[in-house]
Amino acid sequence: MARIAVIGAGMGAMAAAARLAVAGHRVTVYERTGTYGGAVRRFARDGFGFDTGPGLLHLPAVYRDLFLKTGKEPLERCVELTQVDPASRHVFPDGTAVSLPNASRSGTVEALDGALGPGTGDRWAAFLNRARDAWDRSRRPLLEEPLPADVSPLTRDPYPAPRTGLLRRGATTVAEVGRRELRDERLAALLDGYALAYGLDPASAPASAAVLPYMEQTFGSWYVRGGMRALADAVYERCLARRVAFVFDAEVTEVVEEGGRAAGVVLADGRAVEADHVVAGAPVPALHRDQVVTWQRQDEWPRYQTGTATGRVTVCLALRGAREAGAAHRTVVHSADPAGERAALAGGTPGARPTVVVLRPDDELLRPDAGHEAVTVTATVPAGGLDGPGGPGGAGAWGGGEEAVAAFADRMVEAAATAVPGLRERLLWREVRTPADTAAETGAACVPGPALAGAGGAFLPAANPAPLPGLYFAGGWSHPGGGLAHAGMSGALVAGLIVEGADFRGSR
Repeated sequence: MARIAVIGAGMGAMAAAARLAVAGHRVTVYERTGTYGGAVRRFARDGFGFDTGPGLLHLPAVYRDLFLKTGKEPLERCVELTQVDPASRHVFPDGTAVSLPNASRSGTVEALDGALGPGTGDRWAAFLNRARDAWDRSRRPLLEEPLPADVSPLTRDPYPAPRTGLLRRGATTVAEVGRRELRDERLAALLDGYALAYGLDPASAPASAAVLPYMEQTFGSWYVRGGMRALADAVYERCLARRVAFVFDAEVTEVVEEGGRAAGVVLADGRAVEADHVVAGAPVPALHRDQVVTWQRQDEWPRYQTGTATGRVTVCLALRGAREAGAAHRTVVHSADPAGERAALAGGTPGARPTVVVLRPDDELLRPDAGHEAVTVTATVPAGGLDGPGGPGGAGAWGGGEEAVAAFADRMVEAAATAVPGLRERLLWREVRTPADTAAETGAACVPGPALAGAGGAFLPAANPAPLPGLYFAGGWSHPGGGLAHAGMSGALVAGLIVEGADFRGSR
């Protein structure tokens, strides 16, 4: 039985902890804050509840596998999962709107043709066929297996160019795919919206990000009754049931190196804790100084300290009046100036009115009574704030400039009003959360994106095994990247590497 110290109580770290405990190891989790879940948080006030992190679950099979492998009680006995249908409603600047069904290719084609005009559905379907090819080529190495020592095959983009024209050069970014292949501003905005939802700038995200809409439209979108925090509660309870120990308000400041391998951790109060293995589930800057530990490539950690890093602004809206019958759970209101939005993400200044995602769960657990509604509005923004860059540990101007932040939230609410009837008249109060709040809760202002092939490897996160033997990375900052499903996969990979060692070849 090995002693394992886990840094952070995020979803990936807890997934690793539960699996390792079932394998017979003694696992202790050290969390710098007073609670678990990482970015999967809830804001509650006056009987209203809001997810301030992810609002929907994709690839629920990841957590079904976690609960299956860590006990006899399946996931559905611990949380109530429902498919969201329609999966999303999209409102475009020209006033057109379309509702896309959950996990139905033919239904999506029919909906697009009916709302946007004949032929648009077929163009989107052709794009998804190419996205499926990219998914098939990259799924195992990017989701189910540890990163190989030689990542050069993953530096090339698996998204295939359309077979039209002579030697036509394929699109290299999501924005180019939309412009050159979809040939409709609304379809291009639809694709951009999927990239933005994962914290990616469409102008720089590789074409392989096409796997994101493919994944959602193929495997569906799911909601957890009580909000996504209920999933974090269930994973935490599963850890406790498997005798994982948690120490809260215990910040880890460094990893102890002894005999050329990780041998424990040091806490902020000076205590040293011995361990046979250390799992880092959070981006602890102390682990990366002086070459003690490096990322997969030398430039990976600095990349998250530039102005291109993105975070999220979340506006929680408490509304009087019931949610109308037939309202969509998720509505994406697309920006009228996508070029300006991309420039803002690259340059560090949010645009006039961003693309916003409006979540309206029909959930009695998140409202005081049937005569009220809880609505969450989110936008992807530069993590550094309104006027400059910011890295994982800082939030730039989001930590101040209250008037500018309030004005930006006003523009988000203005956009959301197109999706929520009578929003202004129904508004009781709002709570605005910025990347500064994310940094305070998780230690990182920006939101890590999923692992993507292409772009010379710029979107490949850190490998799970660190260069220092005995130290492993789990969670969104490590392979296979950010997002609830990806974080859960990282925990499975780390547990497999520790339990099976060099023989581990990935999830099956």
